[in-house]
Amino acid sequence: MTAVRTPERVRLAPDLEISRIVTGLWQVGDMERDRAPLDPDAASTVLLDYARAGFDTFDMADHYGSAELIAGRLLERVRAGALPDRPMPLAFTKWCPTPGPMTAAVVREGVERSRARLGVEAIDLLQFHWWSFEHPGYLDAMQELARLREEGVVRHIGVTNFDAAHLRLLLLQGIPVATNQVSFSVLDRRAAGELSQVCLEHGVRLLAYGTLGGGLVSSRWLGRPEPAPGEIGDWSKMKYSRFVESIGGWKALQGILGALDSIARRHGVSISNVATRWVLDHPAVAATIVGARLGEREHRADNLGVFGLVLDDADRARLDEAFAATRPVPGDCGDEYRRPPFLTASGDLSHHLEAMPRAFAATPVDGRPGRWRVSSGSRWEPVCGYSRAVRVGDRVLVSGTTATHGADEVVCPGDAAGQATFILDKIAASLAALGASLEDVIVTRVYLRDAADCEAVSRVHGRYFGAIRPANVLLEVGRLVGDYLVEIEAEAVTDRAVPG
Repeated sequence: MTAVRTPERVRLAPDLEISRIVTGLWQVGDMERDRAPLDPDAASTVLLDYARAGFDTFDMADHYGSAELIAGRLLERVRAGALPDRPMPLAFTKWCPTPGPMTAAVVREGVERSRARLGVEAIDLLQFHWWSFEHPGYLDAMQELARLREEGVVRHIGVTNFDAAHLRLLLLQGIPVATNQVSFSVLDRRAAGELSQVCLEHGVRLLAYGTLGGGLVSSRWLGRPEPAPGEIGDWSKMKYSRFVESIGGWKALQGILGALDSIARRHGVSISNVATRWVLDHPAVAATIVGARLGEREHRADNLGVFGLVLDDADRARLDEAFAATRPVPGDCGDEYRRPPFLTASGDLSHHLEAMPRAFAATPVDGRPGRWRVSSGSRWEPVCGYSRAVRVGDRVLVSGTTATHGADEVVCPGDAAGQATFILDKIAASLAALGASLEDVIVTRVYLRDAADCEAVSRVHGRYFGAIRPANVLLEVGRLVGDYLVEIEAEAVTDRAVPG
């Protein structure tokens, strides 16, 4: 007699137990592209079938078409008795605001919109996405979300597409982050590095999406020639075909699929099962997110094969051999949304990012043609009579910058690396306001309170300037004012105009 398999479960918190395969509703937006919204009753019936099979955790976002409304209808039907003797399904959603002032009212409005669509008193997990770390509003937003958590409007808060440095910065600020949702798969293994180390150190769990490469990591594509452009029609495959290209193209994908297939045959499971199990076995990963096209395709029965699968050393060695023949995905987790090569469904996001509000604005200096300056809002700038940055002609000079948020909040007190991360974001924002960028920087000067912080701060500097390689000065100084451990200044030269 064959035992009936059910999805593995994991606790994200004492009051939050989830399926280790979460059902993702990103495809709802794609299915509704150029079409009417899905019928919420029919679509929620599909979700009921998932929940009955034990896949009772659903992930969505405020911009995934009508996904929140469909999930809300599901929860309404369950409260009316549609799932007797089963736990209430869980609805995780994301808030993806445009950078700008993150006041208490703005944050509450975003949360309340999702809460109303879901029809719940408290959102199980509210995940926050931020487009550009040069705009420090994400700190205000996360601090306000933490207050809403204390109020009971959300049960837990997470982030999505945060890299290791900025996740660590939030944690050092005392924000109770439960999860970080990032791309993690046999194609994209970035999350296995520094991000996992930060998560394990601080008790944050990863929710891994893209695990099946939008369907490209399956037997359907094994041994097939590279598809013509018309065969890659849905958003998910459009996105992950860019990941495939970044790791070495179709040949690289076939090498990984071949390794997965040999392991799958050995264990009597599917290629997708092996790919999912490999991600789930990473210690920082709580769950993988597998997308569903509601009413069109479902893979519940196949996904159950993951939970009886145990990969051994020989299996992992076979995969490592295939990985060695590929290129790593460039950058850190989430970079695909913030910088080239923009590995997203829509490709190049340059215009989208350039259209977003900047953290700072440049103002012309009266009576001095060709001179512009930027203020960052520090209370010391008017007191001491200086600017955060000044441009004269093609030269931009950024003042010694500390990890000060707003008027006087010290970011990451006691941690030089965290302060350096915030400082270099602030310098990048100051440069951008004057038409320059980090790529235009010709020299940086770093001042440390304690030379013992040299390596930690230098590694942060390297993440920002490793490909730029400006001239650099690093000094230990007698002391810095207040709780600051590091101060950085920069100079740049650019021929681009000050933004209008």
